[in-house]
This record gives sequence, C-alpha cells and structure tokens, in this order.
Amino acid sequence: MNGADSRMFACCRKDPKVKAKPVTQTKYPPRRPGDLIIEYDVLQAFQNNYYVQVTIENKHPLGRLDHWNLTWEWPKGEFIYSLKGAYARRKDPSDCLYGSAGKFYGDMDFSQVATCQKKPTISDLPAERKEDEKVGKLPWCCRNGTVLPPLMDKNRAKSMFQMQVFKMPPDTDNRTAITPPMKWNIDGVINPHYQCGAPVRVDPSVFPEPSGLSAISTAVATWQIVCNITKPKPQQNRCCVSFSAFYNESAIPCNTCACGCTDTSKCNSRASPLLLPPEALLVPFANRTLKARAWAKLKHLRVPSRLPCGDNCPVSINWHVNSDHKEGWTARITIFNWEDFSFDDWFTAIELTKTFEDFEDVYSFNGTRIPGLKTIFLEGLKGLNYLAGETNGTYAKDPRVPGKQQSVLSFTKKHGKHFDITKDGFPSKVFFNGMECSLPPIRPHKSSGHKPSISFIALIFTAFVTLLLI
Repeated sequence: MNGADSRMFACCRKDPKVKAKPVTQTKYPPRRPGDLIIEYDVLQAFQNNYYVQVTIENKHPLGRLDHWNLTWEWPKGEFIYSLKGAYARRKDPSDCLYGSAGKFYGDMDFSQVATCQKKPTISDLPAERKEDEKVGKLPWCCRNGTVLPPLMDKNRAKSMFQMQVFKMPPDTDNRTAITPPMKWNIDGVINPHYQCGAPVRVDPSVFPEPSGLSAISTAVATWQIVCNITKPKPQQNRCCVSFSAFYNESAIPCNTCACGCTDTSKCNSRASPLLLPPEALLVPFANRTLKARAWAKLKHLRVPSRLPCGDNCPVSINWHVNSDHKEGWTARITIFNWEDFSFDDWFTAIELTKTFEDFEDVYSFNGTRIPGLKTIFLEGLKGLNYLAGETNGTYAKDPRVPGKQQSVLSFTKKHGKHFDITKDGFPSKVFFNGMECSLPPIRPHKSSGHKPSISFIALIFTAFVTLLLI
C-alpha cells in the first residue's frame, strides 16, 4: 500500500482433484440428423395464441429446393392469423367464419387472417419483399423459395419465416398447451422428393440475445421435423439422361416416359426408345419422328408400328464419351432445359463409382469432388450459372431451341485396372438440382460399323506410298 493507491492480486491454480460435472440430461430426445431439418420454435406463448418461427435447413450436399411449398395439417383446428417472411397460397376466411373458430372467436375480423385452411400451403416471398417492414426483415427469408446445398453457399442453405397461430379449445385453457402441426410435406420445382417424419419435441433452440448483449435466449418449446430424400419411382423423375460415344454413331435417348406419360393413345409407353443420330438430341421430341425413322432405315433398325412415347422431361442431360487413349479419357456433358423458365444457380452431380479417383479437371464449369459419395459436383462459373429456358427457332417453321450448357471432363487411368470405356466411362447416377435423373438401361457398344479415324495398317501404307513418290 502506498497511501490511497492500493492493489491486491489473487493467483488461481487448477485443482487436479476436481472432476467435470456431468452434462445434465433432459427429458427430451436429442436432435436427429437428416437431409432436410425443419425446426418449429415457439418464441412467445399466450393464453389463446402463440408466435412461432419455422426454419428450414438443408444438410445434404446434393439436396436442394426451388420455389418450395410447405404443407401440414392442423390437428386441433388452429389457424394462422399472420405471416412474416412467407405467405399462404390461399387466403379464404370462410373456413373460420363457418367453422368452430368463428363460434369461439366471435368478435374477430377474419378478413385479416392469413389463412384458415386446415391444410395450408406456405411459400417463400420473392426477393423484392426482403426489406418490407411488414412481411420482410427476417434473416434467410425472401429468396423466392431457393434453398441451396451447403456446398454451394452455406448462407443460402436456410430459409425462415414466422407466424402467429391462434389455438382452439381445450388448448386455450393453458398457455403452454401447444400442439404442433402434423403430416408435414415440402416440395419444389425440379428437386429431390422429401419424406418427412412426425414432429418430435427436442430441447428448446438457443438464439443470440436480440439486444446485442453477450447473452442467449431460448425458445419456449421446440419441435424437430426430419425430412429425407427418397429415390424417385419409375416414370416419376423430373430429368433424364441420354448416352452417346465417339465409337458408336447412334445416341441412346432418354427412357420412354422417363418423367411420366399422360396421353398414351397415340404412342407406346412400354416400347424402348429409338436410337437417334446425335444431332437429333437438340430437337424437341415432337420433331424427332422423321429423323428417327430415317436413321432406323439407314442403320437397318426395326421400327415398331406404334412409336414409343417421349420422355416428357423438363431437363435432359447428355453424357458423351469423347475420347479414350492410353493415359486417360474425356467425356462431354450437355444440359438441356426444355422449360419456358430458366434455372438460376443450377448444379448437376455425376456419380462415378469406378472412375471417381481418376477425375482430373472440368472445363467451363466449376467442379468439386465429394469423396463420401464418389460424386463430382458441377456448377456454372460465377456470372454464368444461368440455364436459359426454351426459345423459338430463327424462323416460324423451325422447332423450338432448348437452353443448354456444356463442358468437358478429363480423367486419367492411374487408379483403375482393366478399364473398359464401354462400361466404366458412364456414370452410375446423375443428379440435376438434387433430383436423381432417369438413366438408360444400356450403354453404347462398339459395333462393327465403327471406323477408327486412322488405323495402324493405313498409317504404314501411307508412309510406304510417300517413300515411293519421293
């Protein structure tokens, strides 16, 4: 001590005898993993209503949603009074007015209610509503229903909205009596099909303190809904794949009715598709008949009396084996968009179970390896990740032209033994925007009609003639 100035020091040492306290167990089960996780967080609870936040998070490297629609079923007559960050597809107060809600809430103005449907359909808001003071101003909202894989953009792998829900008796007797919606389902435009389980009560979610202080706040209650990707059933795909190769003059088109058939009165839904000249893949199916018949006649192929139906897929992908040499091989991938609308931030993924380790590079696309899935993740370069829609031809009589993107992939032959280009040069699975595409059951084979560009005998003969001329 020096007069008024005084200081005190304390030294702390770790006690080796002290053991860490065990983590306290709660009565709720732990959170479960899944391809798509939805959390139903109750933020505020009142006697007859509560505020809830719904968060959709993509966990799968190939999962994706575009223009998502979220549906569920209210088990006890609840209804959504207001929405922020999303909107209801149908706003009809009659279900409340003429139902039990109209009797219980006799003085309520149901014209202001967001939706009274027992099975509402909720959609994300467009980007221009993000800064809207009334319905926007939420993180991860207002992206037109796009949820990207975390591999592309972690910040865009989430979507969020909030709503005010009014309860019905007997839950109105207790402010903590909250029953979450049941029978959850979510889908998109051309995306994986998700199967969602029932909501499970888990530990309340933790959020940063809104005031900005170094503290946390917890939800009143939280339910978790786990959704997993399921394999598309036959003829229920939304994209398909065609195969072609440098060693065979014919292209194998997409499977008949790969994406379903509505009218089969004039075509055969069970017949195998006709082989085509490769340039015919650029033409819409309705305009391929003459080319298919002419090609069959030229190659002496059988044509059934009832021609096979089309694939009816909005997106088709051509995988073309481009070359095969001693040190490696190359393939060309072309993505066709037969829809009127475009795809922003599209991606495709190629599963190669035998040749994944030999992938070397991709040109004009960005390529990322996903080792656990033996898959190559492909997306357009920055500023070029835009797949245009189908447009009219140059002249009125010309067929419509699909939007397309194309790139070449190169592979080595360092890891595989007994490499066979006719078998190992083709993918085992192909995805577009997370949706698994329909693959042809056969691969192009080396036919007797295939002629190599320069044979060894021809090369010797040419050299001999050259020497004679000299």
